[in-house]
Amino acid sequence: MSINNPITLEQFIWDSDPTDKDNNFKNDVALYTQEDPLPTVKRLSQSLDIPMGSIVRYVLCKWAMSGSESLLDLGPDMVKKVSDIFDLAESVGTDKEKLKAYGSVKEIMSWMKVPLDDPNYRN
Repeated sequence: MSINNPITLEQFIWDSDPTDKDNNFKNDVALYTQEDPLPTVKRLSQSLDIPMGSIVRYVLCKWAMSGSESLLDLGPDMVKKVSDIFDLAESVGTDKEKLKAYGSVKEIMSWMKVPLDDPNYRN
């Protein structure tokens, strides 16, 4: 399937503004648009014999779906549990509560990574 949607790969100039709710994302866009990705895409295209447009489409789709993929990997229950821990800490607002939240999430991550640290953990 061929889709003709011409786009211009342009640099994004941004003066960081901590009051902007999207400041972190805009900072990232400004940082990553400093370079031209096409030489890398072209080399990849040539070495793998894949059209450049297909590689660009793959990269865009992979990035766009990464949030959903992460949700599937972690699971909606775990995402809610971790989010609730942070929401509670933020609502209390104390450093002590925030540190407690950090500890709770660290514990969750430590048992989640057991299979990564020890592939034979079930033996």
